[in-house]
Amino acid sequence: MKTTLLLVFSAAALLAHHGDAGRYDENVVVMTGTVVDLQWVDPHAVIVLDVPNDKGVNVRWQAELGGRTALSRTGWTKNTLKPGDKVTLTGRKVKSGAPYMNLTERANVVMTATGKELFRTPNFGEPAPPPTPAK
Repeated sequence: MKTTLLLVFSAAALLAHHGDAGRYDENVVVMTGTVVDLQWVDPHAVIVLDVPNDKGVNVRWQAELGGRTALSRTGWTKNTLKPGDKVTLTGRKVKSGAPYMNLTERANVVMTATGKELFRTPNFGEPAPPPTPAK
């Protein structure tokens, strides 16, 4: 019985965490904006920021990080970013075109004014993986 329960709970945990295959562009983009809020929540903390578009009009973006527990291990707190901070983000945009970015792969967060890097994924700077061959 214990083995069955362990398998059920393990499967549930695996299903609960979603993959992002096909959800985000593989190539990274760099954008600079002004922090509106840091949503210090699990399973993914979110930076909310205003980014000017090509016409100079601010667009409200969300940039998804890892969870607060993992971020805490790297020194982040709920006060690492404050409203008004200018940040430059490198990450992958969602394919739908919505103003949403993923910062969990090949990503970093830098304070724009000082160049201080606040966050970097282990694979930051690596090229996009090769496309999967069509079947």
